[in-house]
Amino acid sequence: MELEQLILSQEQALAPLFCEIDKIALYNQEKVLSAFREERVALYHFAPSSGYGYGDEGRDTLGHVYACVFGAERAIVSPALLSGTHALTVALFGLLRPGNSVLCVTGTPYDTLRGVIWGEGNGSLHDFGVTFDVIALNREGKPDEGEITRLLQEKQYDMVYIQRSRGYELRDAFTIEEIGACVACVRAEGFAGCIFVDNCYGEFAERQEPCDVGADIVVGSLIKNPGGGLAPTGGYIAGGAKYIAAVENRLTAPSVGGEVGSYAFGYQYFFEGLFLAPHVVAQALKGGLLIGGCLEALGFENFPSAKRLPPDLTRAVRFDTEEQLTSFIQSVQECSPVDSFVRLEAWDMPGYDCKVIMAAGSFVQGASIELSADAPIRRPYTAYFQGGLTYEHCRIACRHILSKLMPRE
Repeated sequence: MELEQLILSQEQALAPLFCEIDKIALYNQEKVLSAFREERVALYHFAPSSGYGYGDEGRDTLGHVYACVFGAERAIVSPALLSGTHALTVALFGLLRPGNSVLCVTGTPYDTLRGVIWGEGNGSLHDFGVTFDVIALNREGKPDEGEITRLLQEKQYDMVYIQRSRGYELRDAFTIEEIGACVACVRAEGFAGCIFVDNCYGEFAERQEPCDVGADIVVGSLIKNPGGGLAPTGGYIAGGAKYIAAVENRLTAPSVGGEVGSYAFGYQYFFEGLFLAPHVVAQALKGGLLIGGCLEALGFENFPSAKRLPPDLTRAVRFDTEEQLTSFIQSVQECSPVDSFVRLEAWDMPGYDCKVIMAAGSFVQGASIELSADAPIRRPYTAYFQGGLTYEHCRIACRHILSKLMPRE
């Protein structure tokens, strides 16, 4: 089958899913617009601030808008949060104390968090006397409710931790419905502590967010979904007021909390990026479905299947050989608007236990709301890709990717 024929046939097959994604984007766009109007966002909120940042109305109003959008009482939105891993780390250290115990109910957390949790002598949670237990997923790749119930009955925990996205695991991301069911299971055992959700890659993929179904804290990166491709850096932490107050004391200092924090470049791109985010996420979801659907048609297994609505931005594709895997990652880089000429090689990336090859030809360094892909060089040979600011870019990249992977006549 010719390239264009394959792409057109997949677009036709995916039309019902594309339609549903557009409906979700419309719903979320109205939700974001309503938050902007409710918080009376004005031009002066975009102004820069300096020094301590006392009375920074741009910073404070941005937090109010995020809280409204994410169904939370309060939110921290800060350029001082450098990545999703950093935002998660600040939130965990803000909420946990020596002797506390955490139960992760969604399998082992993402690679870059493992040193944060279990590191030896590096200032990890383990070093500070916090224990972190993990429940493996069941055979279907879902939270094991029986095991969750057993452990909550056997041991006192202070936090339950949920990772929405797959990380480098061959499982689907969790839907909001599944997160809600997990929250209900935990609360049914009388758990009164903090339910914490790593929300990275999931924002605006569905109509609801984790706080809408009972989570106490959600954390994410602004150079993923909610930054809309415009935020140059930053992260957010949203949730209950008492939890946010504790995290503010760790972000800055217990004596000043959320009263300080300036940004000399102004807040326009953070507000504007959030406003655009529902549409940009929809573009990326449709682009990911198209690329995944075409690869599935060629026999490469997808997680999730390209026949269902994706619950987050990421997609995993399993290849037969290291050469196919490397070719896929390289082809994404070759179709990037930035550094398309760079020849990618695997390297020992900080925070990972094996070599990683990463395509990231993005306007914002490491921004995975932009079309990007990465893979650990280990069996099974699986590439993880996400993003795409426009569907058109994803479609063009799809042609190039297929040209490298389709069998030669």
